[in-house]
Amino acid sequence: MKKTLTILFLAGIFLVALAPFALAAEEAGALPEKVGSAIAIAAGFGIGIASFGGAFGQGMAIKAAMEGIARNPGASGKIMTPMIIGLAMVESLVIYSLVISLILVFKI
Repeated sequence: MKKTLTILFLAGIFLVALAPFALAAEEAGALPEKVGSAIAIAAGFGIGIASFGGAFGQGMAIKAAMEGIARNPGASGKIMTPMIIGLAMVESLVIYSLVISLILVFKI
């Protein structure tokens, strides 16, 4: 455990040390029109695929939880809390995909 924390701490220091170099980079020239339209299409497909995958994963999680509750109604409290946490994790991945897509679209 101590080794993992040390590695994470050193990685954080490394990122903080390199951040000024990344933020001080000069702005690149304008992208060609074809590249900009390809980025917009890719961002649209990316968010569509992420939304489909997230909805499918959430549906499977809810299905499994409801089947578990149907088999053992007394365990509903022990099933619902981890299911809600899992659904939040799946939804956060879709939100990350949305953020990346928006960054790509506004980069055009």
